Amino acid sequence: MQSLGVVGRLFPEILNGSKTSTTRWRELRIEPRRMTCICDDDPSSTVVVWITRRTDFPLRDAAALVDHEDDWPNHVMLAGMREHYRDITLDDTTQIVEHLPPDQTK
Repeated sequence: MQSLGVVGRLFPEILNGSKTSTTRWRELRIEPRRMTCICDDDPSSTVVVWITRRTDFPLRDAAALVDHEDDWPNHVMLAGMREHYRDITLDDTTQIVEHLPPDQTK
């Protein structure tokens, strides 16, 4: 099964179903099917979700794809992504991975 590490501060949001997407840059390709999310801070904490869609978009358009334009204006999105990917720019193509909440994954 495919897996993906998630920073510890965001892992609870995946568990409670409030986070149903992630944006990645230059990482392994995620395919629509089951995936194990692994907490980076505690690798024994995992949860399985169903990937519904993977889309490639420039970072500047990623927030709009998942209806978070108001939450993540470009400067906020770029600052957040640079916590993980130091050299990323708004023009870089990212992989937006959308998934069901854990309680909807069968």
